[in-house]
Amino acid sequence: MNPLFDAAQEVFNVLDEIHVRACLIGGLAVQRWGQPRQTLDVDLTMVVQLETEEQVVDNLLSVFRPRISDAREFALTRRVLLLEASNSVGLDLALGISSFESTTVERSSRYEFGPGFVFPTCSAEDLLVHKCFAGRERDLADAEQVIVRNRKILDLHYVRHWLNELGHAIEDPEIPNRFERLLLRSNRLHEFDPPGG
Repeated sequence: MNPLFDAAQEVFNVLDEIHVRACLIGGLAVQRWGQPRQTLDVDLTMVVQLETEEQVVDNLLSVFRPRISDAREFALTRRVLLLEASNSVGLDLALGISSFESTTVERSSRYEFGPGFVFPTCSAEDLLVHKCFAGRERDLADAEQVIVRNRKILDLHYVRHWLNELGHAIEDPEIPNRFERLLLRSNRLHEFDPPGG
């Protein structure tokens, strides 16, 4: 048994019961689109409405243990609900209210991680946007592997559109530049690949 898959199954079951749409966006999504690496928690983005987000948070807190004492306030101000599954695996649930987060969930598709474990997972493009927006060293390493594995099928226009939108929203032009540097590096590394390589 994989504890991450068990935790993901548990949270998706609850989200289905309260009619909240969500998809994987973190380390488990990287297992699908990039280079699998060890991850300790389950990261999701949910689609919530401002008028019902408190109810969603309270519903989840009634089922799962919070990881911090002020989890409710933290979720409503920082937009991430930090919970713990029954097997002690961490759950990071982003409260998505932007058009990008809604689009991420709409574009998600189901992926079988193992027998009986099929979860909605963000697209490779949306994973790249999340990773380049976060910008941490680990995130950029993940993003580079996603580009390497999927470079022939990526919708580059889509990625650039959202990174430009998000960078403009928080007045940070570096956000789209991160992706361009990773793309250039990937192209240089693979420009001598044989056909089909």
